[in-house]
Amino acid sequence: MTDTAVAPPSARTRIRRIAENADYQRSTLHAIIDAAYVCHIAFVDDKGTHNIPTACWREGEHLYIHGSNGGRLLKLLAGGTQACVAITHVDGLVLARSAFNHSMNYRSAVIYGSFERVTEDATKRAAMDAFMDKLAPGRNADIRRGSDKEFAATTVMRIALDEAVCKVRTGPPIDDAEDMDIAVWTGVLPLEHRHAAPVVDAPGPGGVPDYVRQWHSDATV
Repeated sequence: MTDTAVAPPSARTRIRRIAENADYQRSTLHAIIDAAYVCHIAFVDDKGTHNIPTACWREGEHLYIHGSNGGRLLKLLAGGTQACVAITHVDGLVLARSAFNHSMNYRSAVIYGSFERVTEDATKRAAMDAFMDKLAPGRNADIRRGSDKEFAATTVMRIALDEAVCKVRTGPPIDDAEDMDIAVWTGVLPLEHRHAAPVVDAPGPGGVPDYVRQWHSDATV
């Protein structure tokens, strides 16, 4: 697929504040979602406004979530309510000469729309397999898969990536011309999400699986 805009910016997705940091490219959106384990879903019901964190993953042009059939979030989303999904990765703290020019380097995405329930059983099971592969590729071959009872108690939902926008900042501080003579350290304090050493609970019969070795060999994500 060519790297084209996710969609022409809508009234909700057009970036107006620091518009030069806007990114409407599909590849940027995919990368931000794929690097995330959790998204935040905002919605409104008769009790007010809510913002709920939940696990997420991507397949094609949809972001997926799952949970218990009885969960408030999924029950409400299944009714077609409008939602706003947000994901943010902070990559560094940007230290400038002026307090008001301090910033952060970050990658963020916001998705608008309505979720739909995944109802077809084979598609639902395949989606959950994809979620497990996101956590640890190859893990599905080693574990007990979900039972019919467990799948019956689980709701899988997805939202199309049709109305979405990314905002990304990279690079050093941007100082005002009148501040350039201030003698102070400036630069970026990088932040990294690292894969630490696995903690063994049960060793298993076949030694350390490849996906566990791979986890530790990936220095950062």
